Amino acid sequence: MWIIITNNSNLYTTFKNKKMENLFNISGKVIIITGGYGVLGRGISMYLAQQGAKIVIIGRSQEEGDALVSEIKKQGGQAMFAQADVTDKAMLEDCKKQVLKNYGKIDILINAAGGNMPGATIAPSQTIFDLNIDAMKTVVDLNLFGTVLPTMVFADEMAKQKEGVILNFSSESSLRPLTRVAGYGVAKAAVNNFTQYMAGELAIKFGNGIRMNAVAPGFFLTNQNRALMLNPDGSLSDRAKSVMAHTPFNRFGEPEDLFGTVHYLISDASKFVTGTVAVVDGGFNAFTI
Repeated sequence: MWIIITNNSNLYTTFKNKKMENLFNISGKVIIITGGYGVLGRGISMYLAQQGAKIVIIGRSQEEGDALVSEIKKQGGQAMFAQADVTDKAMLEDCKKQVLKNYGKIDILINAAGGNMPGATIAPSQTIFDLNIDAMKTVVDLNLFGTVLPTMVFADEMAKQKEGVILNFSSESSLRPLTRVAGYGVAKAAVNNFTQYMAGELAIKFGNGIRMNAVAPGFFLTNQNRALMLNPDGSLSDRAKSVMAHTPFNRFGEPEDLFGTVHYLISDASKFVTGTVAVVDGGFNAFTI
């Protein structure tokens, strides 16, 4: 059934007779994923490879990157690994040369690299005056400039093509201040602002074929937060209990909970969507009491 709100009969006829393509089709797309072998990045990389995309994993660990590429290829997918620190522009430029040599183009960039460290957090027994500024700078460098620099390097090809998609990884902590995560929350809030700024910057100067959005995961168990969320016996820590009390779904997110949102935001299904932050959090951000 078609519901057309228009008085233009010619438009109706054109729309009715037009062959509807699969707007979610990403087969053959070259997708760069920084931090692609992390807990969340790994699942996303595997999923997108299964959809027919050509995956480029970027990270510091050659061993972990090669292992993921091998696993993707065993399942019939296409993938390569390029070693780089996302805060090192020269290394990223070298990665770009490798990608263009192998695949000839860059369609999509997913900035998934990020992380936190103890010195940039404030323990219950500490105050803001105990914050390690050097650690906070490291966290900001990784999460903010680890998004800005890959964007500068790889979006250059998108600008030449007049087409491309960038998806940044934000966080629940970017939307509201969370206790203890001082540096990480500040950095991710900046990622949101950068996403909105660049959405306009790219479209105005290089055309509406280039888009940038962000996804903000809620509480997922990762290598970074597992010790904080779980006791040695596997039971929930007090902090995790507090998180669950504020999450209507009453569970942690699973990597596959992100697949659909990521797929939507990098595909033509969202071709008029730019500058947004999509929240995937089981209701945490919407819930008060």
